[in-house]
Amino acid sequence: MKTERRSILKRMFTSMAGVAGLGMGAKAIAAPAPKSEKEVGEVTTLQDVPLFSGHTKFNNMVFVAGKGAHFDGDITAHTNHVLDELEKELIKAGSSMEKVLKVSVFLHDLNDYKAMNEAYKGRFGSKPPCRTTVAVYGGVPGDSLVEIDCIAYI
Repeated sequence: MKTERRSILKRMFTSMAGVAGLGMGAKAIAAPAPKSEKEVGEVTTLQDVPLFSGHTKFNNMVFVAGKGAHFDGDITAHTNHVLDELEKELIKAGSSMEKVLKVSVFLHDLNDYKAMNEAYKGRFGSKPPCRTTVAVYGGVPGDSLVEIDCIAYI
């Protein structure tokens, strides 16, 4: 009796799984994946060869290249400048600071962490993105005290 009941249940579950699997397969065939192409903004070149873009868009995501501050000033001035430049790039890409999901902060000197944080806070709205902050061995390129990049949605 137990063996017969197990056999019936086993056939029933196998049958249901097969039907469910066929149904999912049919849906996958009926709805092709959306076609997307990578879009880039303001390409920087080196010796007339494309080097990197200010931002790259793919589907509803935007990836913003690191922004630095290349002038004399303290960490507060550099952080404010970099965040302003990041915001401009996000707007060009059709996004905003409130839509940023991930931020990476690269500091020339870890001792600037507290002052950078003071300039940074509140710039991404009431739901700030996750963030990684590191001090870069050898410093940030171009003598900037801070460089910041981000990933956002559109």
